[in-house]
Amino acid sequence: MLAIDETTITEAALAQMESTPDPRLKEIIAALVRHLHAFAREVDLTPEEWLNGIKFLTSVGQKCTEFRQEFILLSDTLGMSSLVNAMHDRRALEDGTKSSLLGPFYRQDSPTLPLGASIAGKGKQPDTVIYGSVVNTAGEGIPNASVEIWQPDDEGWYDLQKQDPSQMDLRGRFYTDSEGRFYLKSIAPTGYMIPMDGPVGDMIRAQRRHGYRPAHIHFVIGAPGYREVVTALYLSGDPHLDSDTVFGASESLVVSVNPHDDASPYPDLKSIRFDFQLAALAGEAESGRVGADPSQILQKAAH
Repeated sequence: MLAIDETTITEAALAQMESTPDPRLKEIIAALVRHLHAFAREVDLTPEEWLNGIKFLTSVGQKCTEFRQEFILLSDTLGMSSLVNAMHDRRALEDGTKSSLLGPFYRQDSPTLPLGASIAGKGKQPDTVIYGSVVNTAGEGIPNASVEIWQPDDEGWYDLQKQDPSQMDLRGRFYTDSEGRFYLKSIAPTGYMIPMDGPVGDMIRAQRRHGYRPAHIHFVIGAPGYREVVTALYLSGDPHLDSDTVFGASESLVVSVNPHDDASPYPDLKSIRFDFQLAALAGEAESGRVGADPSQILQKAAH
């Protein structure tokens, strides 16, 4: 019988997992065990500290609802989401628009709207037009590409954070025209602090981090035969562009709000222009979504 101690436990655990039939699951769990055990040894983890870690993860799970995903927020604030995105981009055979974070506020059933429609709800003044094209790596427009968009309001709140989160606002799905162009009306968002009323917020305060995200607009862009792009556009001049709490901002995704643009479909409105580039799909589709609609994750967990 093997004596279990701090030098033998890792190999003992890995030996028991040798029978895992799924080779990818076996590879992932074995690596997780090795790194988790190495982490405990590196910091000389105490029982009290490990229990506190378990309590923290338990509280993260307890904070999750069909409208809030605290685990995605944790992944984002630890830089894990950004890392997985970067590795996903590296696997592409062609260059495309850089990925950014899906974030914890995505919803899968955004309303489909005609080009030129406003995503800003009642009481908002849709004074900014967002437009551009979806193109391939040769610069050719991709017709009928799906353009999903969602964003916070001018006070930094998403609809999922409002009193009635079942009501959608500042979201929509558009389809490009025959030349790959899209355009819509919205409002210019503002930067905001991530939700700080849960365990992730406690962690951020303990680390003396500011907790702010720069002003941004989320997109999911897709078309048959192309890799889906999950990304966001970040407004220039925001004071937190260089210290985004979730490490999503990137120089190639920074845009300006133009006060007047003759090329805009609505030249009298302020505008944001950006062309999204999709890489060709090689083989089967591979999701680049580090996250999901919070209600989807709860449904999967229930099964």
